[in-house]
Amino acid sequence: MGQALRWGILGAAKIARTALAPAFALAEGSELAAIATSSKGKTEPFIARYPHVRVLDGYDALLADPEIDAIYIPLPNHLHVEWTEKALRAGKHVLCEKPIALHASHIDRLIAARDETGLLAAEGFMVLHHPQWHRVKALLAQGAIGKLIHVDGAFSYRNTDMSNIRNRPEVGGGGLYDIGVYPSITARFATGAEPTDLRADIQWENGVDTFARVWAEFPEFTMSFYCGMRQAPRQEMVFHGQEGWIRVTAPFNANLYGDVRVEWRDANGVTRSESFNGIDQYQLMVEAFTRSVKTGEAFICPLEFSKGNQAMIDAILAADPA
Repeated sequence: MGQALRWGILGAAKIARTALAPAFALAEGSELAAIATSSKGKTEPFIARYPHVRVLDGYDALLADPEIDAIYIPLPNHLHVEWTEKALRAGKHVLCEKPIALHASHIDRLIAARDETGLLAAEGFMVLHHPQWHRVKALLAQGAIGKLIHVDGAFSYRNTDMSNIRNRPEVGGGGLYDIGVYPSITARFATGAEPTDLRADIQWENGVDTFARVWAEFPEFTMSFYCGMRQAPRQEMVFHGQEGWIRVTAPFNANLYGDVRVEWRDANGVTRSESFNGIDQYQLMVEAFTRSVKTGEAFICPLEFSKGNQAMIDAILAADPA
């Protein structure tokens, strides 16, 4: 693919340090070249591991750097739209952490900026690049469990640090924005369907949702899931059909949560299992993004698909009777 895509990271968030920086280092056709932050002390862990990476003083310096081709944005949620658009206008491709926007309508300005600049802008849903989800999608499409009737999902973790950005409403905190987006995006991806009606019961603390139960109607099946920030960690997705079921054991934090398997039971009562351990879904996402930039290959999660997901989250928040 020729010269490596030169990445710059806008901010020194934990996800950048633990997941994306290693992915940039491993991904074919990519190179981590620079990081920009307003607090240079936060870059020390990056430089210790990647001493060649340049540290720039401030976000605008990174956008102005002619030696950077693409920007990864792990900033607090409320800054995603602003800095994604700024990076596009500065001539950079953009991969932004989810949620790329706090309202679906805000994604329209990013679609417009993407189309005007001819650059790639996308939301970093790494799960859609993991082969386990492509296996689930294929099993559903081939009728391995018969007609799909219902989808169940769960995603939770325990976070009681009130200074953490997930517990701060002014920066777009809350469980639905952080993890509720995953049951929704994977169900939409695996089935190719969009919800037609939504109900929700949400618990709030200090202006952020800490636990949400969601019921969704799709044209040909139903879905229920919960997400929470005050429970022991759990994640699972189950697709229940007329003739069988599919279970995804570590659907979102593959490897980190535990054994990564897709299990399914068919109409004959035979249960099968495929393992997907040891796969870095962040590396696969970066490589897919790079191929899209270099070759024009379609990116699996375009902004239009992201807008559909945010529209689902918007509707869940609006459906809470409280």
